[in-house]
Amino acid sequence: ETEPLTSKKDVIDCNEGEDCKENGLLVRNPKSALRLVEDGNKVHPSQGDKGEAGQISNGYSGVQSSVPCKGQQQLMELEDRETWSKKIDFLLSVIGYAVDLGNVWRFPYICYQNGGGAFLIPYILMAIFGGIPLFYMELALGQYHRNGCISIWRKICPIFKGIGFAICIIDLYVASYYNTIMAWAFYYLVSSFTAELPWTSCTNAWNTGNCTNYFSKDNVSWSLHSISPAEEFYTRQVLQVHRSNGLDNLGGISWQLTLCLLLIFTIVYFSIWKGVKTSGKVVWVTATFPYIILFILLVRGATLPGAWRGVLYYLKPDWQKLLATEVWVDAAAQIFFSLGPGFGVLLAYASYNKFHNNCYQDALVTSTVNCVTSFVSGFVIFTVLGYMAEMRNEDVSEVAKDTGPSLLFITYAEAIANMPASTFFAIIFFLMLLTLGLDSTFAGLEGVITGVLDEFPHVWSKRRELFVLGLIIICFLGSLATLTFGGAYVVKLFEEYATGPAVLTVVFLEAVAVAWFYGITQFCNDVKEMLGFAPGWYWRVCWAAISPIFLLFVTCSFLSNPPELRLFKYNYPYWTTVVGYCIGTSSIICIPIYMVYRLIITPGTLKERILKSITPETATEIPFGDIRMNAV
Repeated sequence: ETEPLTSKKDVIDCNEGEDCKENGLLVRNPKSALRLVEDGNKVHPSQGDKGEAGQISNGYSGVQSSVPCKGQQQLMELEDRETWSKKIDFLLSVIGYAVDLGNVWRFPYICYQNGGGAFLIPYILMAIFGGIPLFYMELALGQYHRNGCISIWRKICPIFKGIGFAICIIDLYVASYYNTIMAWAFYYLVSSFTAELPWTSCTNAWNTGNCTNYFSKDNVSWSLHSISPAEEFYTRQVLQVHRSNGLDNLGGISWQLTLCLLLIFTIVYFSIWKGVKTSGKVVWVTATFPYIILFILLVRGATLPGAWRGVLYYLKPDWQKLLATEVWVDAAAQIFFSLGPGFGVLLAYASYNKFHNNCYQDALVTSTVNCVTSFVSGFVIFTVLGYMAEMRNEDVSEVAKDTGPSLLFITYAEAIANMPASTFFAIIFFLMLLTLGLDSTFAGLEGVITGVLDEFPHVWSKRRELFVLGLIIICFLGSLATLTFGGAYVVKLFEEYATGPAVLTVVFLEAVAVAWFYGITQFCNDVKEMLGFAPGWYWRVCWAAISPIFLLFVTCSFLSNPPELRLFKYNYPYWTTVVGYCIGTSSIICIPIYMVYRLIITPGTLKERILKSITPETATEIPFGDIRMNAV
């Protein structure tokens, strides 16, 4: 029901039931399913493989908006959305987001804990059938619909719009604790600019009588109560957890960590305040620098005495472990959280791509780089753990007891301190941790920024800098609990409960909404429009069945067997588990609340309300050369 025009000089002239014509635009009145806005004199035939106009994949007619005529400007040429300056900016940003601190500490630990080399089998299988298809799906959705995590649901399945609000809340929770870990790394970085690193001796003001430096030249015996100087520096000087009794008494705020965090948020603000054209340049440093450092540390670690012991422990396969369900759960969780769908970042970053960008190739390249980085990081960590075991004259399993941040800030820091040129290696190692964390923070906040700006363009589109400043202030204030003397306990609680199950639930519902409500056929047609070829049966089966089952499997496993939290010598009481689940639920509760709200405000019978709520209500702008088409 559209006609191309060759003149741009037509004026508005229409009455009820007639055609409106303005600035090269002709739209049938009443409503039509396709609207053409002409940029030049080129004419392109309407889209043949999109099916009958006004129809969508679930079989119901699209909800059309009426076209006002007199006294109003109707469909105007839409301003081009901001795009990446170069394709490499996008790739580096996605790689920087996916490759974060978890690749360095979480993968190596989970790998050796779950059968060493044998763990690679479930890890690769989960990546092929679960992680990568979800990664590809989010990139394709973002690039096609060119919207953030909130407004995109108007074009997919409006009743699921609560997913976008849930994602924004989850991202804020992550920002409230993730940047605190970077503040710890920054504290270490500043402390490294000395001839002798402060965590090498037991003669400092924070040390106790149990401090034992087994690297000293004196003959030192290691007992059950012995504590390394690196552990005391981390717990008593950086975190100061001895001044807190636990979550029920967090203690005061550490001014040193507060200053570190303030500086980090300042760097983040000036990196993202102007949009992806600014952050796309910053990631040239933050995304590439860690690989240079990883290579240097890998070469250094391989030359240390006892390094082979660590590598052997890392890769020695234990095939019996493959029979345990927990191994498969850990593999699924690791690949999912490593690639990072569900945080709105992939949708946001892909929305700034050119329409015909090959996001299929991007998905394969970036996910492969991410997985290989995790694997190589294991060698960087375990060569050093083998060296530590050699120096302590212990088994590698005894040295590798530390998990999470402690693996980096205690075990690895201690090993670096006792290497030749320790100051140099300490500086570059903690710089690497900072850069790994920074581009992940850029990405997480960009997911929120793009989502809100696309949803409320009339309020914030011209005030991005102000909105970003407000967001940074909110994140900083939200981080204050993690800057207390018991802040490490809060970080652990948020990491385990506030984000894990919530993100799994969000992506499960996202996969169901796209596959079963928007429709696999429609989604594949969208991909074909962008790339020129449709996804094959493998991708269709993964999106429709395997990926949702994969997510349901991980979520149910987590909920049926929640982790028992322990940090240092503090066992988390039962009430903290309840608080953790409440924090996690506070984000995903947006989804059912919005569904009820949507059904209430939609006119008609219950059946009509449901049908309208699962039908895309907004057209997606599709560029065809110099012509833009809005197609449902």
